[in-house]
Amino acid sequence: MSVALIIVLVVVVVLVLGSILFYNGLVRKRNTVDEAYAQVEVQLKRRHDLVPNLVNAVKDYMSFEQDVLTKVTEARAGAVAAGAKGPAEQSVAENQLTGALRSLFAVAENYPTLKANENVLALQEQLTTTENQIAFARQYYNSSVLEFNTGIQTFPGVLVAGPFGFAKREFFEAEPEAAVPPVVALR
Repeated sequence: MSVALIIVLVVVVVLVLGSILFYNGLVRKRNTVDEAYAQVEVQLKRRHDLVPNLVNAVKDYMSFEQDVLTKVTEARAGAVAAGAKGPAEQSVAENQLTGALRSLFAVAENYPTLKANENVLALQEQLTTTENQIAFARQYYNSSVLEFNTGIQTFPGVLVAGPFGFAKREFFEAEPEAAVPPVVALR
């Protein structure tokens, strides 16, 4: 064998091994993004499950505030439906639900007996905890998306990403006022 042939074979082997390593790294990052999104969905489902319980708990006290309760119920339905449409649409729907919940809690401040109801207080505590968990899950998801997107958009990952179908992922964005959990202190 000639020295030139050996050099060519070594270069080809290095390129193939490098491509395999970059491909596997991108697969790992993509799986991390998928796992992180699943965690966001788990927390959002928990939130969606709490909202009807909260609405049922407060509706007897807030008989004159049906408009607020209807908005919360509609926002929840929109958020549940948006779950299958991807992070961008889900972000918008979740931000609307957060706004509706803020309105509910603002109106609830006018009902002293509601503020003293243990069931409502327990639901509010669970919702506050869930909102915090959603914020952490979104942060982890967005960090994973940033790492994945950077991996497929920078050299040499860009050479491997395109041919193997790795596509840029969307961030799960919250509106600035929606990034803060609703105030639920009725005590």
